[in-house]
Amino acid sequence: MNRPEPESDLGRMPYNFSIVGVQKSGTSTLSGTLSQHRLVCRPPRKEAHFFNNEEYDWAHPDYERDYTAPRRARVHTMVGDSTPVYLFWPNALERMRAYQPDLPLIAVFRDPLERLFSHWTMLRTRHPDWPDWPGFITEFRPTSLPTSVPSDVKPMRYKHMSGIARGYYGAQLERGFAVFPREQWLLLEFRAMLASFNPSVDRATDHLGLPRFDRHPPLRNRYAGAELVTGTAPTGADLASLAALYADDLAVFDRLSGLDTSQWPTTRILDGTLDPDELAAKMAQKVTPL
Repeated sequence: MNRPEPESDLGRMPYNFSIVGVQKSGTSTLSGTLSQHRLVCRPPRKEAHFFNNEEYDWAHPDYERDYTAPRRARVHTMVGDSTPVYLFWPNALERMRAYQPDLPLIAVFRDPLERLFSHWTMLRTRHPDWPDWPGFITEFRPTSLPTSVPSDVKPMRYKHMSGIARGYYGAQLERGFAVFPREQWLLLEFRAMLASFNPSVDRATDHLGLPRFDRHPPLRNRYAGAELVTGTAPTGADLASLAALYADDLAVFDRLSGLDTSQWPTTRILDGTLDPDELAAKMAQKVTPL
């Protein structure tokens, strides 16, 4: 693995905290804010994609060579890797534990259906030839969290097409808490984080053992996604079926996380307070038919 940047005059720093998930849930916004802290070094790239590298020799890792970032100022004490696939990716957390057993971790969670739709719109914006919505929700449609990367597909395609699997938050937390002690985790909810951003940032800096910002950086919604994509919009039947797929796992997530998911569309569809056709109509406003 090549170094992302040449050696600086101040040497290199080992990564010492991680935002591990979930994709399309404000991880870029939180990461970009934390990187403005006077004691935090901005990494060469937000996502190192180190622990989900299936071609790396994990039997003989060389962290000093392969998992460090250039120190940008002498005052810097922390540098973070914000790769949201880590929470979901099979064996990534175990590799992280081998790297640093006391690594502080942050995860931000978003309603599974909204996250899935945002994942798809991101792919369609970046790669218009990627599968349309009907293919996206059927190509990989596991009924539980996968424990291994499928052997019959390239890891990169699986990374892009694993949208449904990433919504099994309960199973991800079960595995996460088994690998790292609960006290090493900070869990945030997407909408609550954005609605009370400065207090959420304070919780993050407290968790990392950093002094709080004297003046918080302004909230910047990074990588919010395209306003309009071309494709087939979700149907109410699609969303109802997906909500049912997540039902048991969501109950596990509620128990483990302690986060308030009562206003999540998935929860409301399951408890009958939201018509899935209503959510489908809202999503359809972002989709131009083929």
